[in-house]
Amino acid sequence: MLAAAIIVFREVLEAALIIGIVLAATKGVDRSRAWIAAGVAAGLIGSAILAGSAEALSDALAGMGQEVFNASVLLVAVVMLGWHTIWMSTHGREMARDMKTVGHAVSMGAKPLSVLAVVVGVAVLREGGETVLFLYGVSAAGGDGVMATALGFGLGLAAGAAVGALLYAGLLIIPTRHLFSVTSWLVTLLAAGMAAQAVNYLAAAGILEIATQPLWDTSGLLSEGSLPGRIAHTLVGYMDRPSAGQILAYGATLLAITGLTRMASRTTGSGAN
Repeated sequence: MLAAAIIVFREVLEAALIIGIVLAATKGVDRSRAWIAAGVAAGLIGSAILAGSAEALSDALAGMGQEVFNASVLLVAVVMLGWHTIWMSTHGREMARDMKTVGHAVSMGAKPLSVLAVVVGVAVLREGGETVLFLYGVSAAGGDGVMATALGFGLGLAAGAAVGALLYAGLLIIPTRHLFSVTSWLVTLLAAGMAAQAVNYLAAAGILEIATQPLWDTSGLLSEGSLPGRIAHTLVGYMDRPSAGQILAYGATLLAITGLTRMASRTTGSGAN
């Protein structure tokens, strides 16, 4: 539930930020709100279609083995989460600037109002599509039931929408960059935990035969099945009986995402200078 809430919060916050920028840039423009609302509605409908397609794909691939299927979903989610974190660290400001430019162009009459629906619709569809994929990864990693995932989705949606509204109103004290920095670390740790879980599934399927024995056992101190253990597992990828393969996957994912993010940031900074 907590993993679902974190991911949905991050995705909703990004979509809300884009919508807020466009709303602010077109304030006072006649019928702009209607076009923006139409874009949001179209994006949500597209996301719902993607969710239905993902369920159909899950049913179609069920015969390949549950462990292999779960591992595949997790690995795809890890790659997407990593790419998403790296991309946002280098293009977040550029994206915000582009949204302001589009909004001002519409306000000045240089672009038609329909552009607002397209821009907002694409943003909502992109974040919604990523949410669908990531929630599948969360379900495969943690084994949360439908109700727990739905509750996490609702909490993340409500929190993301609330913070987005505060950003639009200009009432948020914490700078946006700090919010995204914190959520980026949380998402990176989630991705590392998913990678370790994927190794566990591949070992259970007999595909990965090396380094599968537990290196230590801390279940007596903090069981992964307990409530504190599940929270630690979600937030930092805690494992009470990790194998060498899981530790390797966790560390490699963590290093890869943080290293590539810093490299990309330096490259963008050098290019700007």
